[in-house]
Amino acid sequence: MSFQQGLSGLNAAAKNLDVIGNNVANTNTVGFKGAQAQFADVFANSLAGAGGNAVGIGTTVSAVLPTLGQGNINVSANPLDIAVNGQGFFRMSSNGTASFTRNGQFQLNKDGYIVNGSGAHLTGYPVGPGGTIVAASPADLQVSRADLPPTQTTQTTVNANLDSRDSVVPAAAFDPTDPATYNSATSMAVYDSLGNAHTLSMYFVKNAANAWSVFGANDGVQIGAGALGALNFTTAGAINSGTTSLPYNVSTSVTTGAASPMAFTLDFTGSTQFGSAFGVNNLTQDGFTSGRLSGFSVGSDGVVLGRYTNGQTRPQGQIVLANFTNPQGLQPLGANQWGESPQSGQALVGAPGTGSLGVLQSSALEDSNVDLTGELVQMITAQRVYQANAQTIKTQDSVLQTLVNLR
Repeated sequence: MSFQQGLSGLNAAAKNLDVIGNNVANTNTVGFKGAQAQFADVFANSLAGAGGNAVGIGTTVSAVLPTLGQGNINVSANPLDIAVNGQGFFRMSSNGTASFTRNGQFQLNKDGYIVNGSGAHLTGYPVGPGGTIVAASPADLQVSRADLPPTQTTQTTVNANLDSRDSVVPAAAFDPTDPATYNSATSMAVYDSLGNAHTLSMYFVKNAANAWSVFGANDGVQIGAGALGALNFTTAGAINSGTTSLPYNVSTSVTTGAASPMAFTLDFTGSTQFGSAFGVNNLTQDGFTSGRLSGFSVGSDGVVLGRYTNGQTRPQGQIVLANFTNPQGLQPLGANQWGESPQSGQALVGAPGTGSLGVLQSSALEDSNVDLTGELVQMITAQRVYQANAQTIKTQDSVLQTLVNLR
C-alpha cells in the first residue's frame, strides 16, 4: 500500500513543481496569470463502506486553477499598449473564433486592424455613419486612414465688448479699406463646402448712443450693399433683445468651385457695450477643412479617438471587455489566450467601466501577477515533499526486504 501512496505523492509533487516552474518561466510575460495546483486525498471504494479505520491510498491533483489577481501596471511609449485596470478580458477574434486575453500589447497591421503578436484581431463596437459608437455585436476594430472630409461653416458666434466711450463715426459711406469709416473690427476663418478657408471680417460702426451697425467682408470684399444688421444695447451694456434681431443670416459668393453662395448664421448673443476697450472674448464656427490622420489615443472607456491634421478628432471604435461568471473555468489556449468553456459560462461583453468591468489605461501594460519570491519558497516546499515521498518508498522497500529475508 505504501508504494502506491508514495508514488501518488511523487506524481503530485512533480505536477506541483511543473506548475511552479511555469509560473516562474512567465514572470516577465505581459498579462500572464499565475496558477496553483490543488490536491485531494484518495480512498479506495468499498461496497461495505470503509469504516472508521480506513487509510487513504495517496493524493491526486484535483485541479490547476489560475490566480486572476491584478498585476502591476507600468507605462509604455506605445499608445496601443493597453492595460486593464480591474476585471475583464480583451476579446480577440481569429478567423471568427473568439478568444480572451489580458495581454494588451497591440499594433496595427497593414490593413489597419488592431492585432496582437499572434495576429488575432482586437474586437469592439464599430462607428456608425454619423461618427457615433454603435453598441451592437463586437466586430474587428480597424483604424481608417481615409482623409476626414471638410465641413462647410453653417454657424458662427462672436462674443465681443464694444467700447461705449467711442465717438459716433462720421456719416461717410462705410469702406472696409478706410479705418476712418468704422470704430473697430475683428475677423475669423470660415470654410466653404470644399474646405477652403475664407476670412470673414466684421466691422462695427457706432451710429448713436447704444446703437451700432455691423458690416461684413469676405476675403476683403464687402458682403452686400449695406450693414449685416444692427446691435442695440441697454443702458446696462447688454444687448437689447427687443430691438436687436439675432442671429444674422449671411450669404456670400465664393469662386473656389465650392457651393455658392456660402450661407451661414452670425450670432452676437452675449456681446456687451461697456466703458472699456474693444475686445473679443470668443470666436467660434463649426466648419473645418479636410484632415489626415496624424495619430490616435485610447480613452479609459475604450474609445479609440483619431486625431487629424485639421485639429478635429473622430472616434474609430470602442474596445470592449468580456467577463465571466467563473473566469477560473476558462480554457488555456497558449499565447496568453483563454477560451470560453462550459465551466466559465458565456462571455458577458460590455464597454469598459460599465457593470463589473474595469477601465483601460493607454500607453501602459499589466505585468504578470506572479510573485517570484513566493514561487521560490513554494518550490523549496515542493522539493521537500518530493523527497519525503521518495523516502516513504525507500522505507517500504527496506521493510519488504526484511520480510523476504525471514527464514
